[in-house]
Amino acid sequence: MATPTTNEGGQETGSGFGRRGFLAFLVAAPTLTIAADLAVEQPAEAQIPSLPGPADILDLGDVLILAGTPTAHMLVLEVGEDNRIRLHLPRAEVGQGITTAAAMLVAEELGVPLSQVDVSLSDARSELLFNQLTGGSNTIRSIYGPVRATAAAARARLVTAAAAKFGGNAAKYDARGGSVVAPDGRSATFGSLTTAAAKVEQSAVVTEPKAESAHQLVGKPTSRIDALAMVTGKRQYTLDLDVPGALPTVLKRPPTIRGTVKSFDDSVARAMPGVVDIVAIDSGVAVIAETFGQAIDAKDQLKVTWNKGTIDELSDADIKKKLRAAALPFVVPPLLTQHVDAEFDFAFVSHAPLETNSAIADVRADRAEIWSSLKSPIVAKQTIAQEIGLPENKVTVHVMPGGGSFGRRLFFDGALEAAKVSKKAGRPVKLMWTRIDDMRHGRARAATHHKVRATFALGNVLTYEHRVASVETDFRHGLGEILTATAASLPVAGNLSFAQTVFLTTVKVPYNFGVVTELLNEVPLPMNTASWRSVYSATTRGAEEIVVDEIAKKLGKDPYRFRRSVLKDDKQRAVLDKVAEAGEWGKKLPAGCAQGIAFHEEYKSRTACLVEIDARDPKKPRVTKATIAVDVGRPINPRGLEAQMLGGLTDAIATVLSAGLHVDKGLPLEGSYSQFHYARQKDTPRDVRVFVLPANGEPGGAGELGLPAAVGAVANAYARATGTRPRSFPINFDVDFDPFPR
Repeated sequence: MATPTTNEGGQETGSGFGRRGFLAFLVAAPTLTIAADLAVEQPAEAQIPSLPGPADILDLGDVLILAGTPTAHMLVLEVGEDNRIRLHLPRAEVGQGITTAAAMLVAEELGVPLSQVDVSLSDARSELLFNQLTGGSNTIRSIYGPVRATAAAARARLVTAAAAKFGGNAAKYDARGGSVVAPDGRSATFGSLTTAAAKVEQSAVVTEPKAESAHQLVGKPTSRIDALAMVTGKRQYTLDLDVPGALPTVLKRPPTIRGTVKSFDDSVARAMPGVVDIVAIDSGVAVIAETFGQAIDAKDQLKVTWNKGTIDELSDADIKKKLRAAALPFVVPPLLTQHVDAEFDFAFVSHAPLETNSAIADVRADRAEIWSSLKSPIVAKQTIAQEIGLPENKVTVHVMPGGGSFGRRLFFDGALEAAKVSKKAGRPVKLMWTRIDDMRHGRARAATHHKVRATFALGNVLTYEHRVASVETDFRHGLGEILTATAASLPVAGNLSFAQTVFLTTVKVPYNFGVVTELLNEVPLPMNTASWRSVYSATTRGAEEIVVDEIAKKLGKDPYRFRRSVLKDDKQRAVLDKVAEAGEWGKKLPAGCAQGIAFHEEYKSRTACLVEIDARDPKKPRVTKATIAVDVGRPINPRGLEAQMLGGLTDAIATVLSAGLHVDKGLPLEGSYSQFHYARQKDTPRDVRVFVLPANGEPGGAGELGLPAAVGAVANAYARATGTRPRSFPINFDVDFDPFPR
């Protein structure tokens, strides 16, 4: 294990460059080659092979990389006179550890200690077009080549400058430890060479990145560069900033989703202590005060008349009925073969990041400045500019680190609200959504209904049909800029086209199941939804993994061995075999306890999960052990990858067993963590082992990978332990709390 290192400066440094700093730009954009291997290796027990699905040929990550290729070379790396290396990363750090992984890539190429590298988050850069969107498990896949090439270009220029200073063959110079060392032992620090390196027109040495076989840091388990700052409170999130004049602000929000302000009486609230101003925008009435406590107290005294929301008359039962009616029919009748039919319901789920939606805005007559954690900052900047009536180049959007996201921060509701309030009030504001606001009016994973039919004969699955009906998932952020965002907002098939694209390029059946068809039909209910971790795969593949267990049972086969016989290739079988061996699949457990196993492949990566559950009290089940194997092609930071798998496991435990949102007459009932029953520490297993398989190719995606397999494993373990077939998730979904007033 690598010795943990901490870099205080590895978080938010200033976005401006030093006057004499050396900027290295990647000169040549990468070339992406996509190839599909259509050869299917037959396992020992022959199965009817399935043709590759769309996601086997071109997945969502490939789409995002292709879209970003024209600007992938526009990364900025600075070598300062202080001998520090600064990478300005055009992505959002929301806890997934991308700043650490990026710093590792830079340190590797330049041969410097990780502690010498700082990574800041770039302001919104409109010129990057599609290349500043954080999503689709795509960050490492998309920056792996460009970051290495940028750092290699910097190294080559520094070596060239040193050779010009000391003389001799530049090819015999070495960059290590933050210095360039000449063949005779003389050396110069990077900082002392930065001015000369900035003037180099053509490097005297090759600018290719190091061979991956020569990596000494990349691939080693490494602690986060911002860990110490996070645990000591030194790291600054949006509301930690001290922007001059920005006062605490909260909104009184409608009693139903997407209601709007009709009229309001603020006579009592204005007279309360600390209240500075009260203004109305379309989504609510904003109270600006000297403290958040005063703003919240005054907000509660506002008397507001509301226009109706968009789903005022709808509750869970109504939505479920609409979804069931929207599920498309099967094609294959189960007349002459054995079959498994199953239907599943998954509830709405809050993103529930620890940091609620928040933003700071300072809008003036001639310019505006915004601070917020944003995963699509370009479209945020462009939309805010339109809404407040300023040219785009007069709006500055600073991307702050976020305290969680899980897809929530693809949308910029808080930043837009803050800008509107600031403009109307004529002063800077520090807007915070309360936890109740974030649960009830924030974004959520759409509720879904699934119909599955599998037919089989003579030990072979002949057909597999999966029909998904979902409340519309909002993709109006587009690919992170205004053109595709506008396209997604078109009234006829705009958002639907994005939904189908995401579904087809992410969801796929990894098994040889004969003729496979998977179809999505979305119900256009105007609600506050967004991509939730793993988007469609968490529920679609989760449901499929449950069905795989039920097919195995009908065939009289062991769930692990059946999966192994129908998986398509050796890489898939390798992760499945690893968890079966390390997790002791098939061992004897007490009555009411059981194991569950599942597999998932997505974004050029694959994983398997094996859990043990104690369900002797079916109303209070607890996962007691988990074994996970993961193959991402080339892991950059195995420790960060382990954290991603643990996060996916915890999300699965929560959403399978207890966590969801009840919609009642146009509004979720849940308003706090005490009511939204996300897994607590006591609900998670103490015994978790994550096995990261050795590097065997280019990096795959990891952020969303860990959830679907864990969903299937937890559900299958519960089914085996209780002798039931769970069909509605979360399994234990009672309203065991008194909802907050509307």
